[in-house]
Amino acid sequence: MEVSGPEDDPLLAQLHRVQCPVCQQAMPAAHINAHLDRCLLLHPAGLAEPAQPRAKRRRPSESAALKQPATPTAAESSEGEAEEPDDGGDSEGRESDDAPPTPSGARLLPDFPGARPASPGGKGAGPRPAAAAGGGASPRSWGEAEAPEEEEAAGDADGEDDAGRWDAGAAAFGAPGGRPRAPAAEEVRQLLQGKPLADTMRPDALQDFVGQGRAVGPETLLRSLLEASEVPSLILWGPPGCGKTTLAHIIANNSKKHSIRFVTLSATSAKTTDVRDVIKQAQNEKRFFKRRTILFIDEIHRFNKSQQDTFLPHVECGTITLIGATTENPSFQVNAALLSRCRVIVLEKLPVEAVVTILMRAVNSLGIQVLDSSRPADPLSHGGNSSSEPSVFIEDKAVDTLAHLSDGDARAGLNGLQLAVLARLSARKTFGKKGGQSYSPSRVLVTESDVKEGLQRSHILYDRAGEEHYNCISALHKSMRGSDSSAALYWLGRMLEGGEDPLYVARRLVRFASEDVGLADPSALTQAVATYQGCHFIGMPECEVLLAQCVVYLARAPKSVEVYSAYNNVKACLRGHQGPLPPVPLHLRNAPTRLMKDLGYGQGYKYNPAYSEPVEQEYLPQELRGVDFFKQRWC
Repeated sequence: MEVSGPEDDPLLAQLHRVQCPVCQQAMPAAHINAHLDRCLLLHPAGLAEPAQPRAKRRRPSESAALKQPATPTAAESSEGEAEEPDDGGDSEGRESDDAPPTPSGARLLPDFPGARPASPGGKGAGPRPAAAAGGGASPRSWGEAEAPEEEEAAGDADGEDDAGRWDAGAAAFGAPGGRPRAPAAEEVRQLLQGKPLADTMRPDALQDFVGQGRAVGPETLLRSLLEASEVPSLILWGPPGCGKTTLAHIIANNSKKHSIRFVTLSATSAKTTDVRDVIKQAQNEKRFFKRRTILFIDEIHRFNKSQQDTFLPHVECGTITLIGATTENPSFQVNAALLSRCRVIVLEKLPVEAVVTILMRAVNSLGIQVLDSSRPADPLSHGGNSSSEPSVFIEDKAVDTLAHLSDGDARAGLNGLQLAVLARLSARKTFGKKGGQSYSPSRVLVTESDVKEGLQRSHILYDRAGEEHYNCISALHKSMRGSDSSAALYWLGRMLEGGEDPLYVARRLVRFASEDVGLADPSALTQAVATYQGCHFIGMPECEVLLAQCVVYLARAPKSVEVYSAYNNVKACLRGHQGPLPPVPLHLRNAPTRLMKDLGYGQGYKYNPAYSEPVEQEYLPQELRGVDFFKQRWC
């Protein structure tokens, strides 16, 4: 026996009305399930907000809804049932304005957790009280997002299409088909303003970290440790812009996924109290929550020896994992005890190919199109000015030039690209005519000259007190030793143009004249001393030619390390001697007093000028007799 329900009879379906527990709209019980399927999508949390005034264009609909009777006639019920396939059972939505308002902040929850298909039985649907049809407007949920749901019934009654209203709503949020999008040039300007491009383009994963294959390549031990979140204490050493901070940023992102605390401090501004606060918090995290802490110290060489000693016991016991970044040689700037507890990772200067990859990644992210100079077709000559076409272009040779001028510094390259594009956009320099072709006036081209202007190399990578200082003076010394006067002049110029003290270079030349030229050209020492005196007299920049002359002279002079090697043998003999040093022979000792003469001082000494022929006499201690430091290395 089949039991018929209210939904089987259209008239009973209209009389048997229920109220939606989410939006408080009244509707036939047969339509409640289909309505809830849609209503829960628009109100995922089931929240209701205080009633807000309708738009002015909706007031006629509200007035019409208020004039309708609370109990529909049979003719109206039949009409509403005929519209059911079009509006999904919401044709009575105009009566939803008569539902009583819900207090502010009320949370309306449905009787079931989610949407479900309509069931034939319509269980759980009860009749709506007649008094509910004569209240105020229904409350609105989630702001403007409910406007299409509220207007659906009125729109269906008037024969309007829902799709048109949804397109209008999307237009308010800048969706396709709505308000016109901003020009591409303006979008590029907005992307470039605010933050440096080098910080915006910082990668978040090791897969995007390029240029340091030797340090964190796919087959390296460090790469395996980082991927497994087993980060050891590290000292990242490398030139500016090679990726030290980026690697720390990647480690920080990976640490968050594994609930590892990551703290960043800069040695340029942090104090010892800041470090101790972080260590204290790390101790609490480890003691109570078993949570590890990674402490990243940027420019760690700025901390003095006593400040660096603060890390020692805590790195030793594993309270913190220390990651330090420095551009200076850790052997000179970091405590030896701290170095023994950390692994030094050397990051090299980025190759040109890696810088090109980084720049192209930034260009693509900004939506800038690269012009290939090798292709005969010029996309700029197209007359179309569609909004979908990019309006900012850059020459491929401009990207290559920027990569070479960056000198392995990715930060300098990205910032130079940002300056070049912003300068071009700000100047509003558009295309005119080039090679007889007419270009669209709405497009902007970044050329090689713009890139050179945006990245003016006003300085040379040289630090008078850092690693580059010792590297360049070593290269100068070795070039002169190898008799390569051209290379020696290059390294001299590199030091002087970088701001090196000319007297420091002159002192090194005096040393070279004796160490490497030596007795092969004794006048080389005179040249070097004269150069030092000349530099002291006249100073820079006039003394640069004096230094250049001395460098070329020493590079072309004959070389002899006989004296230098013999003296090194003497030092090795003295330092390697075991026990007390042998005494000076008595005949070589001075005897200024009678007592000393009585003790045998100076007895048996042969005064060489008193003999016309060579004198045979021992001048070394008894243990070293027969040793020739010039011919052999005795020790």
